[in-house]
Amino acid sequence: MDTARLRVVYEDGRILAVDKPAGQAVIPGRGLAEEPLSLQASRALGGKAFVVHRLDRGASGLVIFAKDAATHRDLSLLFEGRRMHKLYLALVQGSLEADGAVDQPLRAFGSGRMGLGVGKASLTRYRVLERAEQASLLEAAPETGRRHQIRVHLHSLGHPILGDPLYGQDRPVGGVGRLMLHAWRLDFELHRAHYRLCAPPGGDFLGVLGRYGLSI
Repeated sequence: MDTARLRVVYEDGRILAVDKPAGQAVIPGRGLAEEPLSLQASRALGGKAFVVHRLDRGASGLVIFAKDAATHRDLSLLFEGRRMHKLYLALVQGSLEADGAVDQPLRAFGSGRMGLGVGKASLTRYRVLERAEQASLLEAAPETGRRHQIRVHLHSLGHPILGDPLYGQDRPVGGVGRLMLHAWRLDFELHRAHYRLCAPPGGDFLGVLGRYGLSI
């Protein structure tokens, strides 16, 4: 497999897990200057890479592709059934002192934005890993998979993710050059095999943490 342009985290006969860089789209769309990750994965595999889930273009981290239709179905059912355990790193504005959860439904408001309102049930749990006066590093665990869920839920707490062009108070907050959201762990069982995948954040993420005196 030609993986020269892919950051491969794990591969076997059924799945391909890739560490997506910030700013790259997962699927084709309008106005893309760079080839989306799904097309790169398909070319590397020499056949179709089945898209199982998406990750916001501005975020970085783990994205899983299925190598065949049956695995695609099984992985999709894991996501739909909340049996895909996801952990994200998020650097948010301000000092957040306590762990907690946001259990608020989300709905679309147009122009690509989501918000709290009468809509689909959404639950995000979060844990404070480190905090400083101006920013806090969180581990976020979304138990549902709504569009922009973590971003909107943290914004609703008054602690938007740094570098968020849609929900940050300064758009982007703090002059950060990227969305400080990273999909770093996936834990699931597939065909009696237990997968624990991890993609440590890259230098662009760690560099911003360092500016606030934080680390992982």
